[in-house]
Amino acid sequence: MSNTPNRASNGSAGKPRKKEVTLDLTTARQMLPLVRGIVTDVQNARRAINRLVPEQERLERQRRDLVWQERQRRYQVIDEIAAAEKAWTTAVSELNNLGITLVDDEAGEVDFPTKVNGRTAAFSWLLGEEALRHWHYSDEESRRPIPADWDKAGAVTTTRYRGSQP
Repeated sequence: MSNTPNRASNGSAGKPRKKEVTLDLTTARQMLPLVRGIVTDVQNARRAINRLVPEQERLERQRRDLVWQERQRRYQVIDEIAAAEKAWTTAVSELNNLGITLVDDEAGEVDFPTKVNGRTAAFSWLLGEEALRHWHYSDEESRRPIPADWDKAGAVTTTRYRGSQP
């Protein structure tokens, strides 16, 4: 009999595995209104952080010479930055829980994961665009227009792209 306690065979015991998400075009388009709101929250939080950090740095440099109102503002800025960082983290977590990847928080670009011709790909959307109209393979940065026949096909995973292959 062994004195060694039983252990899980994989090193990730206790950590739930994240299920890989693959979305078809119809589902990704249906998710767009929700994603638009979340990305707006991400950008608002990022703008608040970008606006407050320089003020915080200035107040921190001058902290020994601040009058009471400025000291009070220094503490307020710290709290506002913490709140904005929490809002940013919450919004990014919401995207991640949906399986959506935040590509660029300043531009508001996100990727909806999919498969095209059996390869990992994504539908790409930028805040300000009214609809989901672009895609790319995961190893590419350039965005391609979504072919019109993908709307009729239903699931992109079964559609063969007839454009130039990389």
